[in-house]
Amino acid sequence: MKIRVEETKKKRLTLEEDEPAEHYAPLAEVEKSGEARFTAPVHVEVSAFWEHDHVRVAGKVATAAALTCSRCLTEFETPLESSFTIIYSQARDESPADEEVELSEEDLVAATYQGDEIDLDFEIAEQVMMEVPYKPLCREACKGLCTECGQDLNVAECGCNRGGINLKMSALQKIKIEK
Repeated sequence: MKIRVEETKKKRLTLEEDEPAEHYAPLAEVEKSGEARFTAPVHVEVSAFWEHDHVRVAGKVATAAALTCSRCLTEFETPLESSFTIIYSQARDESPADEEVELSEEDLVAATYQGDEIDLDFEIAEQVMMEVPYKPLCREACKGLCTECGQDLNVAECGCNRGGINLKMSALQKIKIEK
């Protein structure tokens, strides 16, 4: 998705598009790595307008992904949605890299552009990737797998004795000390 800067100076632009996740290189990499499988196109709605000396872009992204639960290893589908605001300023000569600069809150949602177009593809992919959970759970109360037999404890209780053993120290049970 591209925005022509000159058009934002004349009026507020409203854009909408649906693209497959493969259209965005970072999302294609996420799928290739097996971290997630996107099951719906990435739907993007943005509004862009000229404000003082920059372009303000506000938008929403939405898609769905199939993830693997980090506790019970079952695959589940979840919606991924994010709202964002990014302020684009014309790229200028940067200050020396070794100089320390404190970032303001506005700097954290700022980006630069060169030329007369702003390409939003990277930011769109970034918004989706930030919504993919680091440790996905099929549900908050997921019981996971039995550490003894591997039974999915969400489906049925297995009967194994899992009480009282600290998994961090379980290797010490195998040590035999002769006197």
